[in-house]
Amino acid sequence: MAQTGKYDAIVVGVGGMGSAALYHLAKRGKRVLGIERFGVAHDLGSSHGVTRIIRLAYYEAPGYVPLLRRSYELWRELEASAGEQIMHITGGIDAGLPDSRLLEGALRSCLEHELEHEVMSSAELSRRYPGFSLPSDLQAIYQADAGFLTPERCIELHVAGALDHGATLQTDEQVLDIAETSNGARVTTDQGQYEADTVVVCAGAWTGKLLPELASNAVPERQVLIWTEPLKPESYTPETFPIFLLMVEEGHFYGFPAFQVPGFKIGRFHHLEEVVDPDTIDREPNARDEAMLRQAVERYFPDAAGPTLSMKACMFTNTPDEHFLIDRLTPDSPIVVAAGFTGHGFKFCSVVGEILSDMAIDGETRHDVGMFRLARFA
Repeated sequence: MAQTGKYDAIVVGVGGMGSAALYHLAKRGKRVLGIERFGVAHDLGSSHGVTRIIRLAYYEAPGYVPLLRRSYELWRELEASAGEQIMHITGGIDAGLPDSRLLEGALRSCLEHELEHEVMSSAELSRRYPGFSLPSDLQAIYQADAGFLTPERCIELHVAGALDHGATLQTDEQVLDIAETSNGARVTTDQGQYEADTVVVCAGAWTGKLLPELASNAVPERQVLIWTEPLKPESYTPETFPIFLLMVEEGHFYGFPAFQVPGFKIGRFHHLEEVVDPDTIDREPNARDEAMLRQAVERYFPDAAGPTLSMKACMFTNTPDEHFLIDRLTPDSPIVVAAGFTGHGFKFCSVVGEILSDMAIDGETRHDVGMFRLARFA
């Protein structure tokens, strides 16, 4: 039977960003529908994988730091309302050559926003955290507020909170078309049609398929993560090992202490640089994926280089400048989009949800999102 309905807002895609948008819209009393092609906290997009980094020493640009501060506040509010921990503070390391983009950018954010931090040599890093074995010419910046989120629970709690505030959620329903109408927008799915004053699109790697005008500015890329069994488990617990970003000759890596799923976790930004179609991506990690990631573990984290326990594919959705895309399609469009989180977006879900609800309800937001506007690609 075809479904129909009229809503204040419809959220297309209920992953990391969409679940937060659904939550904030419902919390503000709006009649809101979330439409999810798969299930809640599924593993086919970009919002899974047990742990996700959260950090303040933001090398990408100092302009992210105010949003991060609000993001931390909102994650803590969600924890308090749920009575459950979803953010684990371990401290964070940015390590690379002193003149690397990573070190210079992290230091700039720390200084500009007066973040407590510590600069240390490779030898000092290994003394404090024996799990690291980095080249002697590298430096590290330690920032105590960093850690990780548990993404599946973040999504589940945002969805549960949204439903508690009266939201409607429909899963296993695929959006086929989003069109502007004379008084809002219409969403057509494989099960029916819905209308709303505003449609918030949080479709991740599928953004360019639903909004073809954004296809060149939201490009899906295959990403693979590996979990290995530490040879010295005591060096890789959340109490003894921080999250890290590492820029070395082999590339730019990120990783985590062992948590729940046993094992040390590491990935390489832009993995093998494979642009993909999200509907046909190879989801099976292969020997080439494993060899590249294991090489980094064996060289820089030798005490973590036991057997491979697990590997998982996911997707980045990249913009040309690797900054987010959060905007209306046109200045007076009823369609708001959040996309292109280029592998560093999950930590912002809580505040992006607030921003999207502001834009959907008020037409603007108090948060500074100027650097994420679509016009920069014109």
